[in-house]
Amino acid sequence: MPQTSIVFSSVLGSSCSGQVQPGMGERGSVAGSSGDLIFQEGRLISGSLEALMEHLVPTVDYYPDRTYIFTFLLSSRVFIPPHDLLARVGQICLERRQQLETGSEKAKLKSFSAKIVQLLKEWTEAFPYDFQDEKAMAELKVITHRVTQCDEENGTVKKAIAQMTQSLLLSLAARNQLQELREKLRSPAMDKGSVLKAKPPATQKDILGVCCDPLVLAQQLTHIELERVSSIHPEDLMQIVSHMDSRDKHRCRGDLTKTYSLEAYDNWFNCLSMLVATEVCRVVKKKHRTRMLEFFIDVARECFNIGNFNSMMAIISGMNLSPVARLKKTWSKVKTAKFDVLEHHMDPSSNFCNYRTALQGATQRSQMANSSREKIVIPVFNLFVKDIYFLHKIHTNHLPNGHVNFKKFWEISRQIHEFMTWTQVECPFEKEKKIQNYLLTAPIYSEEALFIASFESEGPENHMEKDSWKTLRTTLLNRA
Repeated sequence: MPQTSIVFSSVLGSSCSGQVQPGMGERGSVAGSSGDLIFQEGRLISGSLEALMEHLVPTVDYYPDRTYIFTFLLSSRVFIPPHDLLARVGQICLERRQQLETGSEKAKLKSFSAKIVQLLKEWTEAFPYDFQDEKAMAELKVITHRVTQCDEENGTVKKAIAQMTQSLLLSLAARNQLQELREKLRSPAMDKGSVLKAKPPATQKDILGVCCDPLVLAQQLTHIELERVSSIHPEDLMQIVSHMDSRDKHRCRGDLTKTYSLEAYDNWFNCLSMLVATEVCRVVKKKHRTRMLEFFIDVARECFNIGNFNSMMAIISGMNLSPVARLKKTWSKVKTAKFDVLEHHMDPSSNFCNYRTALQGATQRSQMANSSREKIVIPVFNLFVKDIYFLHKIHTNHLPNGHVNFKKFWEISRQIHEFMTWTQVECPFEKEKKIQNYLLTAPIYSEEALFIASFESEGPENHMEKDSWKTLRTTLLNRA
């Protein structure tokens, strides 16, 4: 069935609990520790928030692993707003700088400053939108001002800071320009259909009049998917955690505005499902409806072959909507063997085991790929979101000793990082504007109009359907 708003509804479902391993830091032997940091088999699994922040900041002899930088910066927003974290990082930098100044070791001071700039560079590149906040930008200026004080001779640190700042401002400008794109990606108009006359004129264009090649349509759907999913950022996905964890009194409240891209992508799934149902139900002749169903089955299969699982699931969901599924006379003429295979891949049993196996295969193909086409992996977004959410719900943010359960956030970060890798693949297919325009702007029927069209195609067959049809007619006549 089509999804509802991700952040506020679908993550509360129970159809998918995510593939997570037990013991995400809650138990297990500890191999070693360093102050308030606990390691297991050489991997950091927990620590106090203060110790984790100090572990982020370089020293003369130490620079944090890039994986740790990404994971901590991503997960820390659950506990502390980015601008507050930046202020604390600045304070730790100042303390360490003062220690070096006391020792009068200029060479070490320069090395330390260069590492601080490198850390800030990685931060601004991975999470540039943290700096849309004026407080964060102010803290960034304070830190960069401090580290340039040791660079009066050749200005290398100043140059690096200038380049970093310029790149950051360009990223923020690009984010602002997305507003115009978002307007273009608004939902297609909802066509409620004429009162008791939902069928369109025979001359009205349908999807087959625009594109009759299933592979080409699957490629254009993939274009749309990649364009929309590319507007999702790691911190947007982390909102799933920070929004919902009302039991954690230390959490950083999620910014509702940052869930826009998640909801917009989720809404695309719903629109595609409803478009499929509309295209089928509004066809007057049974022979043409049969052809329409078989066409969408072929499109879904091509989406599967490409690695576009989200469009595939949306198409299957559209064909499983009640107004379409009840058209038994039409379905009796459809060669359903291919559809049965698709449904097998999306069987929800055993936590969508078949789909996850196919996704793993696509992921392996992507990792070994030599061409952009083989790199495409577009997961079922609703299931991906649920996996992140349930991984968060199953394992606590804090351990009994008060430490942050960092092992949990390693896993969340790993999944989000993998997802972001998929979103950055460049679509190799030629864009067909005419087809995309139809997919994005074609009016779709409301649920009522779909049922009207369905009942007009094949009359009600039992008492329940007859009652529904009667209620619909009465409601629409009164509304008219």
